[in-house]
Amino acid sequence: MVETIIKTIIFDLDNTLHDAEFLTNRVVKKTIEVMITKGMNCNLEEGIEKFNQLLEKEPNNDKIRKLAAFFESEDEEIVNAGWDCYQNPEFKELLIYSDTNEVLGKLKGNYKLILVSQGSKDSQNKRIDALGIRDYFEEIYLPERGKKKEIFEEIFSNLGLDANQILVVGDRIDGELKIANELGMQTCRIARGKYKILEPRFQNEEPDFTINTLRGLYGVLNLKNDKLKVVLIGGGTGTSSILEGMKKYTDNITVVVNVTDTGRSSGLIRKDFNILAPGDARNCLIALSNSEKLLCDLFQYRFKNGGLEGHSFGNLFIAALADLTGSFENAIEEVSKILELKGRVLPSTFDNINICAELEDGTLLKEENAIIDRDNNEVYNRSPIRKVFHNPIAKANEKALKAIEEADLIVLSPGSLYTSIVSNLLVEGIPEAIGRSRGKKVYVCNIMSQVSQTYGYKASDHVDKIKDYLKCDLDFVILNNKDPDEELIESYKMENAHLIENDIDKIENSGISVIAEDFLDNVKERKILWEKKNLLRHDPDKISEVLAGLV
Repeated sequence: MVETIIKTIIFDLDNTLHDAEFLTNRVVKKTIEVMITKGMNCNLEEGIEKFNQLLEKEPNNDKIRKLAAFFESEDEEIVNAGWDCYQNPEFKELLIYSDTNEVLGKLKGNYKLILVSQGSKDSQNKRIDALGIRDYFEEIYLPERGKKKEIFEEIFSNLGLDANQILVVGDRIDGELKIANELGMQTCRIARGKYKILEPRFQNEEPDFTINTLRGLYGVLNLKNDKLKVVLIGGGTGTSSILEGMKKYTDNITVVVNVTDTGRSSGLIRKDFNILAPGDARNCLIALSNSEKLLCDLFQYRFKNGGLEGHSFGNLFIAALADLTGSFENAIEEVSKILELKGRVLPSTFDNINICAELEDGTLLKEENAIIDRDNNEVYNRSPIRKVFHNPIAKANEKALKAIEEADLIVLSPGSLYTSIVSNLLVEGIPEAIGRSRGKKVYVCNIMSQVSQTYGYKASDHVDKIKDYLKCDLDFVILNNKDPDEELIESYKMENAHLIENDIDKIENSGISVIAEDFLDNVKERKILWEKKNLLRHDPDKISEVLAGLV
């Protein structure tokens, strides 16, 4: 988020506030028709195909002149007629982005809003009026093509502000964002439309922030809506990733975490101290923390040798507090204060339980560590899981039930399907509370399979299993449709994990809305604390923008 107080926001228009591609398809056809009438040597289909190729490969270059040159029709009358038609379309209908009015309405009154859109004044005014957004802006500038830099310099001079008090939002890293960077303003790229394929070539084309929808500005500007009540159900690294982004939108976040872990540090602590597994709670506490980085790092620190080798300091700290305060619940509350938590972390149950699995061949696995079986390289050859259950049957944490019932948004987080997500749904009362809630119910599907639980599963298989235990309908399923780096895929293949196939039609046929976009974290080296391997995960900001937009 921005570190200084923003006072003015300058917006671009095309592909920032409305879908210019919607208009472009009609304009391209009309432009080609006009150029052919003036003598361009091609038919309509050939002209449209070539023009679209130019738009895709070189959107920032002189498209009209290159098109005419390709068909050996470089007469200035043809080029000028093409440019005039392309730059001055008719506006019978335009497609405004779904969040444009919401975001501009929220920002108006809190910031000075300025609109800058390059092109014919008559054309741009018609476009603004057709979109119905004129009243949001205190000032509107419509420079001719090639005059945008002069307008930005004029605005900067008139405002009398420090450059870093001005935020420029647009889609062109080689246009308005480059100009703003050169003037020292803060810049925010909205990565949609035809120019999202452009990569920065120079330092002055690097934006300070990148968002995928206008709602991403809430995170950039730290505009939280604490009336928005969000519940995340899960507990693993997938939950932590979403929390990183969601806490930019609201502090009213509750994480309902699993407590059945019996492996590694959590498992040893459960056995030695007879308390609930602290690992998932610890990860979510850190993700919601507002304390200094060193303190967060301390809670995630794992001892590397000696009698404490493999133990997390945070797990041991929670165990000690549970002993001092008399309960696991009190321990979590005290850690929340120490870490200055923005939100709450609630165990789904306070009962000391195990998750068990019955396999298709009848084999019974009596604890989480046996289900995961992480030391077995052939676990993917094991009989598939038929069903999972708790032993003994667990009763829900009443605070968790209340949070779920009052939530505006309930997110089943990415993570281990059975041992992280379904384990929470097995707790008596939780599925029923989700069903009673009026909140939107969303499942964020994993990117990769897990060899011990979901080997061979498609996205629809994950959804079907969730529905079996959820006992109510999902509103949305979120899928990543961006292929990860091949090197990372190969590292997963070595462990017999695979990229989950998005069989979208099957999910939609069951009445669930699917949101499939590029949600992949661009950071190539994400390490999980124990195994020290690269980890594919969802991008916290991308996923949270969409989640916040659902409500």
